[in-house]
Amino acid sequence: MKKLIIIFFIYLNSFSILNALIKVDITRGNLDPLPIAVSPLHVENTSDKLENLDVKKLGINISSIIEKNFKSTGLFNPLKKEAFVQKPDIAHLKPRFEDWRLIKAQALVTGKLSVKNNKLKVEFRLWDLTASKEMIALSFTTTPTNWRRVAHIISDKIYERLTGEAGYFDTRIIYVAESGPKNQRVKKLAIMDQDGAKTKYLTLGNELVLTPRFNPSNQMVTYLSYFRNLPRVYLLDIETGKQEVVGNFPGMTFAPRFSPDGKKIIMSFAKDGNSDIFTMDLETRVVERITEHSSIDTSPSYSPDGKYICFNSDRSGLQQIYVMKSDGSNVKRITFGNGIYGTPVWSPRGDLIAFTKVRKGRFYIGVMRSDGSGERLLTENFYQEAPSWSPNGRVLVFYRETKSGPQGKGFSAKLWSIDITGYNERKIKTETDASDPSWSSLLSK
Repeated sequence: MKKLIIIFFIYLNSFSILNALIKVDITRGNLDPLPIAVSPLHVENTSDKLENLDVKKLGINISSIIEKNFKSTGLFNPLKKEAFVQKPDIAHLKPRFEDWRLIKAQALVTGKLSVKNNKLKVEFRLWDLTASKEMIALSFTTTPTNWRRVAHIISDKIYERLTGEAGYFDTRIIYVAESGPKNQRVKKLAIMDQDGAKTKYLTLGNELVLTPRFNPSNQMVTYLSYFRNLPRVYLLDIETGKQEVVGNFPGMTFAPRFSPDGKKIIMSFAKDGNSDIFTMDLETRVVERITEHSSIDTSPSYSPDGKYICFNSDRSGLQQIYVMKSDGSNVKRITFGNGIYGTPVWSPRGDLIAFTKVRKGRFYIGVMRSDGSGERLLTENFYQEAPSWSPNGRVLVFYRETKSGPQGKGFSAKLWSIDITGYNERKIKTETDASDPSWSSLLSK
């Protein structure tokens, strides 16, 4: 990855993060989004210019991305700029708090953009309008081509200051890009920013690819591909494009997931006529069997501390979700509701497990506590599955298939996201049909 930040400065005043303007509750949505004003960036007069870039337009674009990021969360209500009464340059120096309170804003974001030695300098301030004080100040100096990432990083810092939770804007989503009729789909690996921008295709579509999964500790991906009709597991470095075959696993139907430290992969494949869960050490390539049961065990996912594994199994008759220690001991069933449960994946915060549930021909995406209690179904549809967590554990991305046309013969697969409260369900824009998403960790740690 190109080095992004040349200079990075943050100032936090004594206003405690415990006094965040938004209190986030995981069991219900924020029904009254925080009114926030995002003032356009003031572009400082300078003799330095950026080749092929309109600096003034760049300032507008950065502010627009920040505003869209806030809007997409469902927690904020960005106010219309037509209502702003103070000029951006003056507001950035010291806002007239009473003017902004008149339009019902509770928080204000101001900024300045300047150019020097072909570098872009972006300054931002966040103001608490109720308390009439500055909450945070940020300054970035970077190469001009990184302006979009700067907007996402600033959004993350402001989001964290306002909610007390880490942000998730400076992230990427990898997925399977699909095209063609349903019985002859061309499937490629694709990656994009979390807001759908900067799509890049990583494979050509010559071979079937399935279930890409991000390494939680770096920008490495594992995925399943069929080479001459035989399943192979690959590792792919997103930045260098270097690809490596982990191994051939004839009985595998899902690509593995990484352990939290990225040193192992965990997977399910058929060996000796039975599907069980195995791990592989990526350095030594030693494979260790974790479960040994006559039923089908599949879809394993580590807890963020690496001490436990959730998976689904039909050992009780119907497919249900189980939890065990990482060495395969102390297996416990945690789902007992009506329906079939699958694709469990542990939240990065460790408090919840997301899953797919099938009941009476309908597909649900839901979450539950790690002991199976507190089950909440967030969304239902004709067909949807494969939830993946944002790095802060606040949002899920998944894919949904829909029928179209008067006879229901058409078909499309799209990515969707939903807050864990069950509110703010949104379609994510992709260039093609899309499935099997996986959300990266924060790029700027």
